[in-house]
Amino acid sequence: MADKNISVDMIIQNVSKESHDRADVTFTLGKSDLARAKPFIEEVGKRLGAQEVRYDEDIVKVSIVGLGMRSHAGIAAKMFRIMAAEGINIQAISTSEIKVSCLIHAKYTELAVRALHDGFGLALDRAAEPRTAK
Repeated sequence: MADKNISVDMIIQNVSKESHDRADVTFTLGKSDLARAKPFIEEVGKRLGAQEVRYDEDIVKVSIVGLGMRSHAGIAAKMFRIMAAEGINIQAISTSEIKVSCLIHAKYTELAVRALHDGFGLALDRAAEPRTAK
């Protein structure tokens, strides 16, 4: 993809359900790059002997990010519980020390963002917070 100047955002690889000598690879890129990337993806798939190549244009990536995630256990679990409580199926997950990203169906974008915002206490009334003089 880099040779075609297409940025790949998220890459997930795991052992194939069908065969242990194969791997399933999921990756995301911008919708605006998909039309340009499809011929290249098909070509590489054929060259590698891929059993199938699938595209899903109705997904979004929802992420939680913060430096405190390194020292606070259970942040990802809390995210997953919030999503589950809203009936949002997580199609793929990617993590790092400071970020958890989930791929979900696009129709749940607003619900997921609001639920995560509320679930992590980001919806607190700012007017009620004490102010300090500067």
